[in-house]
Amino acid sequence: MSTTSVARKAFTYRTSTEWLGRRNAKLSAASKPALAVSSPPEFKGEKGFWTPEDFLVAAVETCLLITFAHHVERQQLPVEAYYSEAEGFLEAGDAGYCFTRVIVKPTIVITDALAAEKTLKAIEIAHRDCLIANSLRAIVTVVPNIQLSVIE
Repeated sequence: MSTTSVARKAFTYRTSTEWLGRRNAKLSAASKPALAVSSPPEFKGEKGFWTPEDFLVAAVETCLLITFAHHVERQQLPVEAYYSEAEGFLEAGDAGYCFTRVIVKPTIVITDALAAEKTLKAIEIAHRDCLIANSLRAIVTVVPNIQLSVIE
């Protein structure tokens, strides 16, 4: 009996940080602008800085968008606009703080009412395939709002 092994793709992403004092740091990655980061104000960080908590919620939200955009391109869906809001819920538990859920509320504007069902299916598949959401223990919920473009 012979066995066949399948080579799986693997990717590596690298970042670096530099402590700037207090609870502030600089986040860097090759060929990308550096970002000033801090802990959130509720954890004694400074206002106006991006935080790891912001990054986690944003990672879920942007991953969903980019995965959806892939399906829009593949299916040539008549999507005119996409924008979203997301909320992440950080709660204290026995093992300390952790995100328990993230809710993403995308608004998707289409130019053809006949594509509403396919567009809804595409966002559902994007949710299923979102690698960031699939990497979390938190529950990720997507509440889409499909709207028809108003042509004046």
